[in-house]
Amino acid sequence: MSSISADLNIIMPEIILALAAMAAMLVAVYTGKDKLAPGLVWGTAGLMLVLAIWIVTRSDGATHVAFNGMFHDDAFSRFAKVAILGSAAAILVMSQEYMQRRGLLRFEYPILVALAAVGMMVMVSAGDLMALYMGLELQSLALYVVASLRRDSVKSTEAGLKYFVLGALSSGLLLYGASLVYGYSGSTLFSNIVETAHTGELPVGFLFGLVFVISGLAFKVSAVPFHMWTPDVYEGAPTPITAFFATAPKIAAMALFARVLFDAFGGAVGDWQQVIAMLSLLSMFLGAIAAIGQTNIKRLMAYSSIAHMGYALMGLASGTEFGVQAMLVYMAIYVAMNVGTFAFILMMEKDGQPVTDINALNLYARKEPGRALAMLVLMFSLAGVPPMLGFIGKLYVLRAAYEGGLAWLAVAGVVASVIGAFYYLRIVYYMYFGSDTGEELDRTEAPVLSVFLAASAAAMLLGIVNLFGIEGAAAAAAATLVH
Repeated sequence: MSSISADLNIIMPEIILALAAMAAMLVAVYTGKDKLAPGLVWGTAGLMLVLAIWIVTRSDGATHVAFNGMFHDDAFSRFAKVAILGSAAAILVMSQEYMQRRGLLRFEYPILVALAAVGMMVMVSAGDLMALYMGLELQSLALYVVASLRRDSVKSTEAGLKYFVLGALSSGLLLYGASLVYGYSGSTLFSNIVETAHTGELPVGFLFGLVFVISGLAFKVSAVPFHMWTPDVYEGAPTPITAFFATAPKIAAMALFARVLFDAFGGAVGDWQQVIAMLSLLSMFLGAIAAIGQTNIKRLMAYSSIAHMGYALMGLASGTEFGVQAMLVYMAIYVAMNVGTFAFILMMEKDGQPVTDINALNLYARKEPGRALAMLVLMFSLAGVPPMLGFIGKLYVLRAAYEGGLAWLAVAGVVASVIGAFYYLRIVYYMYFGSDTGEELDRTEAPVLSVFLAASAAAMLLGIVNLFGIEGAAAAAAATLVH
């Protein structure tokens, strides 16, 4: 009995968030439904922030294992969970006014985001293939629904359906790989699988299982060639949902990727390193080149996210402890940049309707110099222009690749970064030097979005001093995972 209570204590943050979501659902269904939505948004965001602070403060630095190794509470999972909860809370707060004005703020929205966050928290703590799959599916099922939240829109419905069909395919790949790994190792626990991976010459079936598992996870981080859903879902989903897709799920999927590769297949680094390096290379170049022709800013951000996942995978491909640290630092910076960028996109309106065409930003700096300057900082940071924080993030993963013996990948990363800079700088060019088309965006009063935009831009400049302490936390997280 004491063992069960100890296990439940370890997963208490997940239990609290799941129970709160279910209680909110029952209360909303039997009372005011959508009238309660604004309160649910703020309440859910507040609970997430409280849980993030609690995860940090209750940490004793030790690793705790629950349910016979199926769930790990360690420095690595805590780092990822704080980032997931923080970004999900930020997106909820940012989206409340936007969703309400367009009649999209239904009571299901914050509840589904909370349940997706629970799934993500289970994913990053998984120590077993079954726990991994449970967390992944809880996250995915919630995301399929929120992608098609705008029921009267063909594009939104199409986005949800595409995401669902391709997501089901990726889950099938993952399960097939997991079954092969289980067949050859005799266990679903990562700690037992890694012993099989250490035995020297690995069976071909085990390697096939590894490749299928990597394929299933590559879909979740939208790495090439499993990226096909990303542009359509980013464009079709309501903009706040797109912002959510671009932040918390990306951290969760990258953290899960690292967890599986090092905890379960840590003895086969030579076998998976080349696969991850190729995923990284393809993602960086496709993301950089395909975004050049985009005029829809949401599609542009989709290809941008594909390229950025390529840079993050570069850290994992190194197969080293520093590589994991570099990936975590990169993902934390990436999320901060995206929160600010999507805050700006949410403010792009014409006659009260959302605008996504980047041509609408022509001479935007004349009308809104403060917002244009903040967006300039974020675009420079996304492009990796020094001395912005985005440059520091890229420097980390490039160094990790070089020190991991992948100098060719680091060089390719620099080339892809230079190509990708074009479409970020094009937005800056439009804002400051574009042609006067006579059509201007509305001057929107959005204090909450303005605060997020300004804070994100400020972080890109001020963070270069000490990275706000995430460097040390990421180092501790990486040391826990790679042993």
